[in-house]
Amino acid sequence: MALENIRIVLVNTSHSGNIGSAARAMKTMGFSNLYLVDPACEIDSHASALAAGATDVLGQAQVVDTLEQALEGCVLAIGTSARSRTLSWPMVDPRQCGEKLVKEGESSPVALVFGRENSGLTNEELQLCNFHVCIPANPDYSSLNLAMAVQTLCYETRMQFLDTQEQAVEQDDNEYPTNEQMQRFYEHLQSTFSNTGFIIKQHPGQVMTKLKRLFNRARPEQQELNILRGMLTSVDKQQNNQD
Repeated sequence: MALENIRIVLVNTSHSGNIGSAARAMKTMGFSNLYLVDPACEIDSHASALAAGATDVLGQAQVVDTLEQALEGCVLAIGTSARSRTLSWPMVDPRQCGEKLVKEGESSPVALVFGRENSGLTNEELQLCNFHVCIPANPDYSSLNLAMAVQTLCYETRMQFLDTQEQAVEQDDNEYPTNEQMQRFYEHLQSTFSNTGFIIKQHPGQVMTKLKRLFNRARPEQQELNILRGMLTSVDKQQNNQD
């Protein structure tokens, strides 16, 4: 599961309440893998209070000394950055961030890294990340607290995860007819409505071209095509009875 492989890494957090709020933000989006790098505070009752039911996330949080330890085993790390740096680095927006985390997280651990409340991540820490992500907030007032940033990026990642799951279900459930089956359907369609007089036998091309375009655009599934063939067969039988 992609979400289980995604680590939310908080570096040198100074207020326990922010850790609790971040844990709450994580859990609402389905994340549980919290890493704390050299926290300047303990997970105390204030953190638990602000976690508001996400104490299980706090209870299993991994506390490490360095960012390198938090990123151990990760194939992808994306660091959050709210300001431009003298050293340019590959940038992604929140949506691209979610896409990359979900795609890489399908098979290996990945990490989303958040910095200190007052100063973010250092250049050295950011250089441990493959990409940087910046939330495009209001430039006149771009003040996001730690939990807000965690919530925003976890939301974008969850939306990508849900979209991927939906696509997988659709791919598993939908069976589409072959080209040969579609051609037999078009032959059946032309034959049936030629017999009813809807299609002029001498000049079927224009109507059939438009009908083919319609059904190609609709792309009926196998079961839907079976229904259409059944409808045509019922018209054929009615036509034969009248004859």
